[in-house]
Formats: sequence, C-alpha cells, structure tokens
Amino acid sequence: MGSDAAVLPELRSLDLLVEQAGSHVQRRHLCDVRAGQVEFPVLALTLGNPDPALPAVGFFGGVHGLERIGAELVQAFFASLVSRLRWDSSLHRLLETVRIVFMPLVNPGGLWRGTRANPRGVDLMRNAPVESAHPVPFLLGGQRLSARLPWFRGLAGEPMEQESQALCDCVREELLSHQLSLAVDCHSGFGLRDRIWFPFAHTAQPITHLAEMHAFSEVLDQTHAQHRYVFEPQSRQYQTHGDLWDFLYAEACAKPGRMLLPLTLEMGSWLWIKKNPRQIFSRYGMFNPLIAHRQQRVLRRHLAWLDFVLRAAASMPRWLPSPAQRAEHERRAVARWYRAEALA
Repeated sequence: MGSDAAVLPELRSLDLLVEQAGSHVQRRHLCDVRAGQVEFPVLALTLGNPDPALPAVGFFGGVHGLERIGAELVQAFFASLVSRLRWDSSLHRLLETVRIVFMPLVNPGGLWRGTRANPRGVDLMRNAPVESAHPVPFLLGGQRLSARLPWFRGLAGEPMEQESQALCDCVREELLSHQLSLAVDCHSGFGLRDRIWFPFAHTAQPITHLAEMHAFSEVLDQTHAQHRYVFEPQSRQYQTHGDLWDFLYAEACAKPGRMLLPLTLEMGSWLWIKKNPRQIFSRYGMFNPLIAHRQQRVLRRHLAWLDFVLRAAASMPRWLPSPAQRAEHERRAVARWYRAEALA
C-alpha cells in the first residue's frame, strides 16, 4: 500500500477488502497512471472458477472520474461478496460455476482530479478505434479538436489511453477467454430514469446477439417485475464515436464460439438534481447523490441489480434461447427497440 492509497481512499478500501478476502480473491496490477505528482495503479480483482467452459461476468466502474457513484456501486458490490465469503455457503457454491472480475476504478486519476476525462484530458468512453458512419451530436458524440473541450477522443492515430487499454486487456483475458460472458459498466448522468443500455452506440443497427439480449431482458422483467429500468440500445438516445463496449463486442463476435453481452447501467442523476436543486451548483452534484440517505438508497437499489446480473451470468445456459427460439426473440426485439426496416 503506497501513497496513492492515502491520496485516494477508494484504493485504500480496495486493499483492505483484498486482504480480508485472502486467497479467494486475486489482485492484478494492470498499469500505473500518473496524475500530477501522484501515480495510481489500475487494478483488476478476480474470484471464482477460471474454467473457460464456464460463464464469466465483469463489473466495471469509475470510467468517468466525476461519476463517483459508479465506482462506489461496484466497490460496494465487491465488498458485499467479500463479507459473504466468511459465512455464505451458497456463495461458495455459486463461485464454483462462474468467473468474476471487478475493475471498480478504471480511471483513478480522473477520480482524484474530479474530472470526467483521465489526467490527459481524454474521455475513455470515446477512446476506442470505432467510427460512427452516421452524424453524431456535436462534441457529445466524441471530438478530436482539443482536450480542453469535453468528450475529447484523443488525437487521430494515437494508441488508446493506458486506462482504456487496461480495461480491454482485462476483458480479453477474463471474459473473452470464456465461451459466455456478461459485463456491466456503471455510469451516471443521463436523464430522470435509470437505464440499462446495450450496444451499439456508433450505429442504430441491431447487434448480432439481439435474440440473446432480448432473452436477458425478459428474464429481468420476469424476475423483478417491479423494476424501473429502461432497457434499450444506447443508439435510441444518441450515437457516439469510440465506444469501448462497441469495440470489445465486435472483437468478441470475431472470435468463434465466444459471446459477450455488454451492458451499461446509466443511473439517472437528473432525478437527484430534481429532488435537491442546489446540487446543480456542484460539479459532483450533476452526477452523484450528495445527500447521505439518498446515496444509500441508490446503492441499495442497484446492488440488487448487480446481484441479479451475477446470478444470470452463472446461469446463462438456462435462459439463452435455443436455435429454434432465436427468430421469435429477434422479432419481438425489433418490435420493442427498432423499426422494422432496421434489419433490412
């Protein structure tokens, strides 16, 4: 534990949780990121069964440094599992059937600086080599003009940022090495509703595994009938260049016998501003619940969702559609999320 943990309490908390978990959790040091005079590690924490024949699931947070609630949510879920390792025999049985990876702090430098971008001014979710064939919203869709402006993608031709590369490498090693996998990336800051987005962000065309994504949405609807999430492709709201999960999904599709279903939890922070308008005067208030009891309520609600994702990942073979069911799932998915001509 170095000075970085003292500067960023979240890293200190992660170190303590790893110590508490003992041999059940493996700590991987992916890279170091410098912010000013301080250097932070980018970490991955793994547990469960590494057998590639079994499903895998990943939980990611802190891609945008301002959105602390995403990092806190992933870390709180990790802490919950660590605390249960001591007494919960059902969790130990579950871990025999699934591989789990956590990256709670993808962008520790941005978290420390209180910025959306990393310390070099690059928005990691606009940083992948993916280009939209369609017009994207000005700036919001990703721009290469300047790091002084928001949503900077990085300069053309440059390699991905260290943090982006670390996330991609972790996904390749821990998720794409398995036949079936799910991923959840936790964000905040869009709208009055909590949304679950799936690819694509760079095009309105449906994904290859549309039937499987629809089957997952139905399992969620049937299991948590009272949930209030809006489940949809991100392209229904806006399109962007450089989405990391579009990039990784395309890579997974190019691997025979591999399926990755990436999901983004977009917590609707405008609702927190509506309930406490004074938050708008704080840069953190635009993206995080600043009142303690509201933050606790947000964490409780979404921890149940992450636990559902873990159990759904471990049980993927049970709910994935059979070849005979795929056409019906695709038909219903198109009716729910796309115009009929989208598949033309």
